[in-house]
Amino acid sequence: CFNSGSSWDKCDFETNLCKSLPEFNLHPGWIRRNGQSGMGPPYSDHNGNESAYFLSLSSEIQSSSAALRTNVFLPTDEEHICQIRFHYWVSQMSGTLMVGLQKHSEDTVTNIWQVSGELRNQWNVNTITINSTEKYEV
Repeated sequence: CFNSGSSWDKCDFETNLCKSLPEFNLHPGWIRRNGQSGMGPPYSDHNGNESAYFLSLSSEIQSSSAALRTNVFLPTDEEHICQIRFHYWVSQMSGTLMVGLQKHSEDTVTNIWQVSGELRNQWNVNTITINSTEKYEV
């Protein structure tokens, strides 16, 4: 997705959060961990790497919700499309994972994708294409 810097970012969590997910946009409940953390599955990232980091919800937050919010992205057009590809793991205890879009002229977040716990205990991948004529966050 197009921000003021580069045309696309590869985001992993090996050293910290990625450029698209600033620290202050990480709501309480999310933790950065790997498969060796002793917190239960998943025991590796989507590539099978046990020491690679990913974001996970802490067990204390399971009864409520927690959000991740991106930086502000610039409007999309034919030249600058926005595709967000992400890997996700939904466990037996999870509720629903949702992706929302908030345009800067709107106060509300529009749900553009969601999945519930039917694909259990495995990594899945999804790509979302976003169109917006104004600045937005995901």
